[in-house]
Parts: sequence; structure tokens; C-alpha cells
Amino acid sequence: MKKSFVLFAAAAAVVLLVACGGGSSEPAATTTGETAAPKSMVADASAYDPKRGEGKFSEENTKLGALDAALATKGKAIADTKCLSCHKTTDEKLVGPGWKGVTTRKAPYWILNFITNPDPMIDKDPEVQAQLELCLVRMPNQNLTEDDAKQILEFMRQNDGAK
Repeated sequence: MKKSFVLFAAAAAVVLLVACGGGSSEPAATTTGETAAPKSMVADASAYDPKRGEGKFSEENTKLGALDAALATKGKAIADTKCLSCHKTTDEKLVGPGWKGVTTRKAPYWILNFITNPDPMIDKDPEVQAQLELCLVRMPNQNLTEDDAKQILEFMRQNDGAK
């Protein structure tokens, strides 16, 4: 009885090791030492537009004028509650990347789409996936309204010196 229990335990251990130790057969780096570009986590990533993002905002329905200080103040209040525990307003990484310069690097509609719809963009956007590899924490969906997102965008613009 004891002998069969030991054989059973050994066989189970081998099965677990084989099942859990599979790993990927793809190399993690190229021969030049560069890391491979992140791959999309979903099959339809080829239809994704990295300049627009994924969501209801586009160049046609997102027009910005002069900075709206009142909206920026509301956006700061929302960011203080929902965003700034993970992001800094400088270019320094906290949990997530710093916000400094984000409105000069990304289109306003891309930012709005990411704020309101982060999950599919994290799954499809190569730059966001590369950022995820650095930060190691996936941005949670904060379930922000369109108005919340627009206010946060105004705060980001104010942070970047928009007038």
C-alpha cells in the first residue's frame, strides 16, 4: 500500500511538472540582444488603429480649443481620486507611467478612448503592451463617464502647459 502511494505521488509530481513547466518555444530576445516586440493578446489586433485607439472618440468628434480651467480643476479632483495613486504628473513612473507630455505624444481622442476603454487598447496597442511590460500592472477600468474623461484630459493638458 505504501509503495503504491509513493509511486502514485511520484507520477502525479511528474505530470504536474510537465504540465506547468511548458513555457513558450519562442525566443525572448533576438540575436542582437533586443527584446522582441510585444504581441497582441487578441486575434483581431490587425484592425486596430494605434493612432486612434478603440472607443467612441475620433478626430471628427473630438475638437479642443483653448484650455478650460474650470474643467481642468474638475479633472484634477477626479485624477486625485482615481488616477494619481498610480500616476505622477511628472515624467516619473510610479505604478503607471508619468503623465508629463502625454498630450503632446498622443492625440486627444486616443487619450479619451484609453481613459474610458482601457481593456481592449491594452490588449491591442503595441505601445501600451510595451508600457505594460515596463510597469507590470494593467491599468484598471475606472468606469469613468465621458465628462469625467474630458475633465481629466483638460487637467492633463493644463499639466502639459496648454493655454
